[in-house]
Amino acid sequence: MKSSKQIDKSKQVEELLTRGVQEIHIRENLSVALYSGKKLRVKHGIDPTGPKIHIGRAVVLWKLRQFQELGHKIVLIIGDFTAQIGDPSDKLSKRPFLTREQIKQNLKNYLPQIGKVLDLSKVEVRYNSEWLAKLNFREISELADLFSLQQMIARRNFKDRFEKQEEISLREFMYPLMQGYDSVAIKAGVELGGEDQLFNLLAGRKIQERYEQKPQNVLTTRMVLGLDGRKMSTSWGNVINVIDPANDQYGKIMSMHDDLIVEYLELCTRVSMEEIKEIEQQLKSKTLNPRDAKARLAFEIVKLYHGERAAKKAEEEFNKVFRNKELPTDMPEFKLSSSMNIIDLLVASKLISSKSEVRRLIEQGGIRVADKKIFDFDQKVFPLKDGVVVQVGKRKFLKVIKK
Repeated sequence: MKSSKQIDKSKQVEELLTRGVQEIHIRENLSVALYSGKKLRVKHGIDPTGPKIHIGRAVVLWKLRQFQELGHKIVLIIGDFTAQIGDPSDKLSKRPFLTREQIKQNLKNYLPQIGKVLDLSKVEVRYNSEWLAKLNFREISELADLFSLQQMIARRNFKDRFEKQEEISLREFMYPLMQGYDSVAIKAGVELGGEDQLFNLLAGRKIQERYEQKPQNVLTTRMVLGLDGRKMSTSWGNVINVIDPANDQYGKIMSMHDDLIVEYLELCTRVSMEEIKEIEQQLKSKTLNPRDAKARLAFEIVKLYHGERAAKKAEEEFNKVFRNKELPTDMPEFKLSSSMNIIDLLVASKLISSKSEVRRLIEQGGIRVADKKIFDFDQKVFPLKDGVVVQVGKRKFLKVIKK
């Protein structure tokens, strides 16, 4: 008869192998290893191609957290070298070279963001410039000899670009070689990545065999769609970053497509799968309002990254502004000594990034001054001692006060 401890471990392992998982290679090997009691070296690489990590990229981090909670060693590879090459996975155009200075800048706040998910005191953090920068041309050529041009071109993103006669750099073919060599350098037993990373992760197995290492098991997680249903992309602005303010995270979730609720609950929260299935059934039977389900989702995401108290405050603030139609408790202020054109004001205050965007919003009736919609590009805003409120869309507010 199994003890409660054994049952708990079985449940943890089963969830690790199924929740949010796209593919496992080789599943039987990984399952046996997880039950063996042996401490696994679990690898994940992150390239600092931007300064912020969004919750889509955090899906793999939460899967690593599951391994960590089972007592395994997480080896986090910071791709300070590979970021310069640029991962072509799931990219429809050639990535530009990043400079060392850009990478250094992006790295400034990387580990604190990762530390919102993983216990960094138990993580082995490595930078792949440590070994990749030392490879000579012969060693790189030996790695390249393990793969054919046909294998590379068969990758979906390369295939699409090739058929469209779009440029593909030989540099992009080098990326899986570098990522695969990372697995050799740290002797990985398991490697995790998003589903778009499968080719790179399997390349690691092949390269480990070349160096007479036991090939790593591979686990890929499902991709999270952006808030608008397209691919989650910082350039499209449809992301939630792990360091976004609590109110912003909550508000973004409340604005997302209803059909993403269940997917986000599974991939981006730690709500139990039993409860998620119940919520899914209630949504299908229309016994649960999607708004209430999104409110639960928003609360859970904010709680993960900011704590329960912040989640409660964000919920109260959202209800105050959107349900009770009151002004936010806190809003940015902009001081003026005299009147200013609405377009110049919103750009100068950095509430909106460009004048063309302000004009578009005015045409759509998306800007209010003192709770009145404006349609005049030349509208003047006069500062008041107590402040006049400018509202952009549903979630952005600015108080203009007299200097």
